[in-house]
Amino acid sequence: MKAVSVEEAVAMIPAGASVMVGGFMGVGTPERLLDEVTRQRKSDLALICNDAAIPGKGVGKLFDAALVSRLTATHIGLNPKAQQQMLANQINVDLVPQGTFVERIRAGGCGLGGVLTPTGVGTLVAEGKRQIEVDGRPFLLETALRAQFALVHAFLADYLGNLSYALTSRNFNPIMAMAADTVIVTAEHIVPVGVIAPDHVVTPAPLVDYLITNG
Repeated sequence: MKAVSVEEAVAMIPAGASVMVGGFMGVGTPERLLDEVTRQRKSDLALICNDAAIPGKGVGKLFDAALVSRLTATHIGLNPKAQQQMLANQINVDLVPQGTFVERIRAGGCGLGGVLTPTGVGTLVAEGKRQIEVDGRPFLLETALRAQFALVHAFLADYLGNLSYALTSRNFNPIMAMAADTVIVTAEHIVPVGVIAPDHVVTPAPLVDYLITNG
């Protein structure tokens, strides 16, 4: 793990990159990183996140700045700008049932090719997807999700990069930290090694590539 400034971290992300962003409706998202992505105008992003948040908050800032070309998410219902961009064919949106979304990321983090799920069988969700029968029951093969970068927000990080999370920020941040080539982290508090008890480490340091300094 290397400690870097937010400017240095975001400079590593090229235009057109695939980027996972943790958080739920803006809660638990790495706001400093998203502010810098917007400032540096990282465009044409393939964004993977639970939702489109709302204008001005979380990943909503990326839609405000028209930096997203593709979105994989579970809903965009509270962000009118994302909806407008989808209807205008400015972004390609892949809406995924939330349980399937999580399991696809988990599969990506575990090195699996995908997951089998009964969700969506017999509906529009199944169109174009492979259906596999197991013990007489149909399942859809949903492929794994990975990204070039994961932008993660933790409650505590120690000087080695061990992370713990608080409340709903634990929903998506930990699994995204497993499913990206490069993991960049902001934290509410950076603490000495040993402050986070071993049992409270959710994301171990070897998964973290860069930690944003608080200065």
